[in-house]
Amino acid sequence: MSGKSATPITQRFYSTNDLMGVLDSGDSAEAENIWTFECTWEVVNKVNYLPWYNCIITKLIYTVIRSKTGISVEETGNRYVLMGTYKKQFARTEIEEFEFSEGPLYDAVTKLRDNGFKIHTGSWLVEGNPLVLLFDISSVSYNLSKYKQELFGKSGIRLPDNDTESNDCVLFGFMVAQFIADFNHFANKEVEISPKIVCHFHEWLSGNGLIMIRLWNINVSTVFTTNANLLGRYLCAGSIDFYNSLDKFDIDAEAGKRQIYHRYCIERAATHQAHIFTTVPDITGIEAEHLLKRKPDIITPNGLNVKKFSALHEFQNLHAVNKEKIHDFVRGHFHGYHDFDLDRTLYFFIAGRYECSNKGADLFIEGLARLNHMIKESGSDKTVVAFLIFPTRTNSYNVESLRRQAIAKSLRDTVHVVQQDIGKRMYDACLSGKLPDSEELLSKDDLVKLKRCVFASHRSSLPPITTHNVVDDHADPVLYNLRRCQLFNNRSDRVKVIFHPEFLSSYQEI
Repeated sequence: MSGKSATPITQRFYSTNDLMGVLDSGDSAEAENIWTFECTWEVVNKVNYLPWYNCIITKLIYTVIRSKTGISVEETGNRYVLMGTYKKQFARTEIEEFEFSEGPLYDAVTKLRDNGFKIHTGSWLVEGNPLVLLFDISSVSYNLSKYKQELFGKSGIRLPDNDTESNDCVLFGFMVAQFIADFNHFANKEVEISPKIVCHFHEWLSGNGLIMIRLWNINVSTVFTTNANLLGRYLCAGSIDFYNSLDKFDIDAEAGKRQIYHRYCIERAATHQAHIFTTVPDITGIEAEHLLKRKPDIITPNGLNVKKFSALHEFQNLHAVNKEKIHDFVRGHFHGYHDFDLDRTLYFFIAGRYECSNKGADLFIEGLARLNHMIKESGSDKTVVAFLIFPTRTNSYNVESLRRQAIAKSLRDTVHVVQQDIGKRMYDACLSGKLPDSEELLSKDDLVKLKRCVFASHRSSLPPITTHNVVDDHADPVLYNLRRCQLFNNRSDRVKVIFHPEFLSSYQEI
C-alpha cells in the first residue's frame, strides 16, 4: 500500500438514534409484506472443527447474528427468520422447537418435509427469540452427486469428493435455495401486495444457497456479507507481505497452490451474484476489491448496543463480581505459588479464532516476555496475568490445573467452616458478658484443619501454562511461542500466562 492517507472506499452505515419509526415489532413489515431471511452456517452453532486449519475455530458470525437478533425482531417481528444447519449438540440447548403457524413459512416447510427434507423449526433462545429454521443436511446426502453435477453444469464450479466441508456447503445451499423457491411460490399466492423478500447470506459456507437462488432465477433480493475473505486468510497466514502485494497476486494460482480453489470460486461467485455485496471493515473491502474482484457496495462496521451500558452502576457492580471470580480462578491456578498481591495485579486477555499470526498472538506473547523482563528490572511490585483464549483440539483438562483448583476450593470451604465456628464462639462469649481471647476463638481442631490445607498447598511443580491437554502440544503455535519466550510461570516471573484452549462458558468445570 502507498503512503498516502486512506480514503473511504464506499458508503459506510453508522448507528442512529432515530429508530422509533421502524421499531414496531413487524407491523410495518406485515403491512408491506416484507420478509427477511438471514442465512449462515453459524446460526445456533458456535464452534466447529476445521480440518484445513487443523483446529477448532469460534463462530464469529454466531456472535454477530446473536448480537442483532433483538433489534431485528423489534423491526420486523416474525417476518425475520434465521436459517442454519442442524447440530444436535447445540440445538438442544439453544432453540425451543415448535411448528410454525399456517402461512407461507408453514407451507414451504411442509412441502420440503414431504420431499424427505428434515427441518427443525422453532425460536432461538436469545434476545428477541427470532424464528429459526435448521436444516439437517444428512437427510439429503444421497443427492450430493446430483447437486454437485448441477452446480458444475450451471456455474462451472467443480468440487473434489474428499472435501467434506465443501460437500456439506453444497447440501446446505441446495436445501436453503429450495426452501426460498417454495416460500416465494406460496408467499405470492392470493395476496394483494406482492411480497418483498430479502435473503442475506454470510460467508462462503452459505454462499452456495445464494448462487443457486440466482441460477434458478428466484425473484428475491440477495445480500452477501463477508467479514474476511477466504484466500486473504491463507495468504496472511503464509508470512507474506500481504498488503503491499495485493495488486500483484495471481489469485487463481494462489488459491490453487493452497488447494482451496473450489472454495474460492464459491466465495467469488456468491460475491458477484449478490445484488448487494457488503464487508464489515474497510480493510476487508480493499482485500475484496483485489482478491474477489468486486468493490463492496456498503461497509457495515460492527458496533455495540450502547443501551446495554446505560446503567453504569449496575455494570460497576457486575465488574466487581466478575473480577472476584477471576481472582478466585487465579488463586486456585497459582496455588502454592500465589505470592503476589491481587490488588496490584493486571489482567490481560487475547481471544479469538485460532490463527496465531493473523490474530497477533505471537506478537502478544513476545510483548509479554519483554514486559516480564522490564518489570523485573524495574523492581515493580506489579504483576500481570495474561489469558490466551483460543479454541483448539484437546484431550481433557490438565490434571495439575484441576488439582490446584480442587485444593483451593477445599481450603476455601475449610476457612468458611472455621469462620462460622469462630463467629458462633464470639457470639456466645459476648452474650455471657465477656470479650473472648484468641485461644478461645481458634480451637486446636480448627488449627489442625487449617494446617492440613496449608501443607497440601505446597507444590514442587510450577503452575501449568495451560488448563487443558492440547493435542499435538509440541506443534501448537501458542505453546511453541510461550516456550520460545520462556514464559513458564516461574515464581520470579512478574508476567504469568494461562492458555485456555476453549471458549469460556458458565458450565465449565474450572
